[in-house]
Amino acid sequence: MPDFEILYEDNHLIIVNKKCGELVQGDNTGDKTLMDKIKDFIKIRDNKPGNVYLGLIHRLDRVTSGAIVYAKTSKALSRMNEKFKKRDVKKIYWALTTPLTPDKKTADTLTHYLRKNSKNNTVTVFAKPTEGAKKAVLHYNLIKTLDNYWLFEVELETGRSHQIRAQMSKIGAVIKGDLKYGANRSNKDGGIHLHARFLEFEHPVTKETVSIKAPLSKDSLWSACE
Repeated sequence: MPDFEILYEDNHLIIVNKKCGELVQGDNTGDKTLMDKIKDFIKIRDNKPGNVYLGLIHRLDRVTSGAIVYAKTSKALSRMNEKFKKRDVKKIYWALTTPLTPDKKTADTLTHYLRKNSKNNTVTVFAKPTEGAKKAVLHYNLIKTLDNYWLFEVELETGRSHQIRAQMSKIGAVIKGDLKYGANRSNKDGGIHLHARFLEFEHPVTKETVSIKAPLSKDSLWSACE
């Protein structure tokens, strides 16, 4: 059995439920990636003599969890890349954040401009077009309130680096555990309470609708959100 949860698989795609702390692709830490784990699993399970093909379609931050799609064929990779580029993939996240102040709306569309700082791996949020900044749009909706945190459903229109983390923090909804964007303390597992909850798209080969819901981890706060 793999040490990751497979949410969907066919000859063209595999979708898994990424855990907090797992790397989607290699970085300068040299840590083993989720991609490597999937390749190793497929190689053994399917008794493949050569290298296993697996293509990276999109990314999730190491500190986040949830549904992530990999391509098992080059055809699926190119077609899925095009779908993400054209924004033909519905992406919905769940975010546990600090409560908003009364002057803020509990459901709204946010449009900002994000500029990345590669040195410290953060983004700066601007209200207006700014040199070097990319337009970022998301829609958020409050779906549950807990004692100390609010649960938001966030749908991405664009797919910028750290987009949900930075934009929600900008309006005062700081994601639990996210030290980079204003949280007072980190989570015990080093992750943050941001989860890629739903994915929906037209299959790149069969043209059928693929709709995926990624289960939440079993920590007490996420359990209270179910």
